[in-house]
Amino acid sequence: MEQRKAVRRKKRRPSGKNSRRRNSGISLNRINIKLIAGAVVAAALVIGLIFAVRSCSAGSKSPEKAVKTLVTSYLKGKEKKILKCYDVKKADEDLQREISATIKYFEAHNPKKTKITACDTIYKNGKNAYVYIIYNLILENDQSYPCISTYMTQQKEDGKYRILAPSEITDEMKKEAAEKYALFMETDPYKKYVTAYETFTKKNPGYEEKLAAKLR
Repeated sequence: MEQRKAVRRKKRRPSGKNSRRRNSGISLNRINIKLIAGAVVAAALVIGLIFAVRSCSAGSKSPEKAVKTLVTSYLKGKEKKILKCYDVKKADEDLQREISATIKYFEAHNPKKTKITACDTIYKNGKNAYVYIIYNLILENDQSYPCISTYMTQQKEDGKYRILAPSEITDEMKKEAAEKYALFMETDPYKKYVTAYETFTKKNPGYEEKLAAKLR
């Protein structure tokens, strides 16, 4: 959601861990500017973590599609669909914590809709693909709140992709993701995200503090 990490929950999150600025899968969630560097160095990317509204039950034909579908499900608070994206019937403790935190994070923004601006694979290693997604949460006042999430996906035997849960991401995978994410931070998509985020915070002083209060 890191959506508050950077390899997994974007996000302040990450996410999830896998996310958004958390985000984990290497999740969340949107990533707080000040948290990004530290999260990367600590190997905490939001490996978790927007549109077609459909379930991941049959998997997605591409890692990018898997991530887009997951984020859509998170934004709509569809926990059953989120679990399908991870290809599990029941979440373990770590995954459930991430799912709950990521849903709560998005609810705190109370967006009217979401718009994806970029989504692509940062790197692939065998059947695993590390994907970033950048999107805007359109708030009630019509301003756009920039978010970024990263997720680790894995190709299944049928060729389709699922999101990896936090417990499935090894230390070796985290280390490699952190190294690749550091390189990704030098690319135009990431730099544009940073510029958009800084512009938003300058126009809306105190927004992050209010958001943090809602998440307590």
